[in-house]
Parts: sequence; C-alpha cells; structure tokens
Amino acid sequence: MRETFAHGAEAVLSHQQLTSYLLIAAIVVAVGIFGWRTYAQRQSVKASAAFDDAMKIFQAPVGVPAAAGEITYTDATKKFTDAEQKFSDVSSKYPRTRSGELARYYSALSLEKLDKNNQAKQLLQGLVGSSDAEVAGLAQFELAGLDDRMGQGDEAVKLYQQLMAKPTVLVPKPVVMLALAGHYVEKNPSEAAKLYAQIKSEYPDTPIAEQADQALALLAGKS
Repeated sequence: MRETFAHGAEAVLSHQQLTSYLLIAAIVVAVGIFGWRTYAQRQSVKASAAFDDAMKIFQAPVGVPAAAGEITYTDATKKFTDAEQKFSDVSSKYPRTRSGELARYYSALSLEKLDKNNQAKQLLQGLVGSSDAEVAGLAQFELAGLDDRMGQGDEAVKLYQQLMAKPTVLVPKPVVMLALAGHYVEKNPSEAAKLYAQIKSEYPDTPIAEQADQALALLAGKS
C-alpha cells in the first residue's frame, strides 16, 4: 500500500513537472512571438517613415522656388541621384518590409530617370518574384515598358500577356491591354486596333475606354 502510494505520488509529481516545463516552454514561445511582432512593427514604422522621406525627394519639383518646408531641385539628375540613394538605403535597411520592397521599385524608377536602364532592369527582375502580388505586378508592368524601350519587344509582350492573365488591383487588365496595344501601334497596327476595340467593348464608359477610342482615331488617321 505504501509503495503504491509512493509510485502514485511520483507519477503526480512527474506530471506536474512536465506540465510546468510545457507551460514554461509555451511562455518562452509566446514571448518570442510577441517580441518578434513588436520588432517587426517597429521596423515597419521606421521603414515607412524613411520611405516617405525618399518620396519627398522623388516627387520634389525642379526649377521651382521652394515653399516653406518643401524640397526643390535645380537639376533633375541631382534629384533622382539623391532619390535613388535614399530608396536604396531604405531597401537595404528594411528588406523584409513592404516599404523596403516599394523602395526597391522606386529605386529602379530613379535609375531609369538617370538612363541606367540595365541596373533598373536588374532591380525590377528581382521584384517580379515578390511575395507581395501588388509589388510584383508593378515591377512586372514597369519591366515590360522598360524592355519595350530597350528594344526587347518580345520580352515585353510576354510580360504584358502574363499580367493580362493575372492582373492586380494596382495593375488592372485594361491598363495592361492599353500598354500592349501601344506596343503594337507601329509594327502591328491591326493588332493594336483589335486591343483598343476590345477595351471599348469590355470596359465601356470608363476613362480608359476613352483613351482607347482616341488611340483608335489616331490609328485611323494614319491609315
């Protein structure tokens, strides 16, 4: 009887110890998760503030007298050089935040303004694989336009077609269709006209349908 009681007491004690260990482990995990979330939130706040500062430079007027508290530039090259550096700093310091990814996108735009297209293309290609569908869509659309300007029309068409099949909120299908039609205007006007007509049919009474109608009128004038 005494031995049975002793074994029972040991079992209860062991169970209590295991429960205590599990409770401690759960607390440690919870504290870790809370700490990580707090850190991530702080990083996101810092990244957002740094991104906003960079955007002020990117959007700063050129050759216009500065208003109180406003940034202005006398030279566009200097402006986009400063903007690219700022965006690059944000993306390197906060790479895992949405502001960090957007900073890479705007860094690419700044590089385009500086005629550094190969560097811009490299950044955009990296962003196309982003887990953020909106950032990826923006990068893909910009990359398609850049490919077109660099004489890589076939690559541009592939990217536009991919976006048409899988559009995003920030890069909707009719916008992609309009860009693709613009690609075809010179070399394949009949295909361009087909796309413009499709836009008018599928998205009537919208501003983009009006743009398509105007583009069709221009095409008719050239023929």
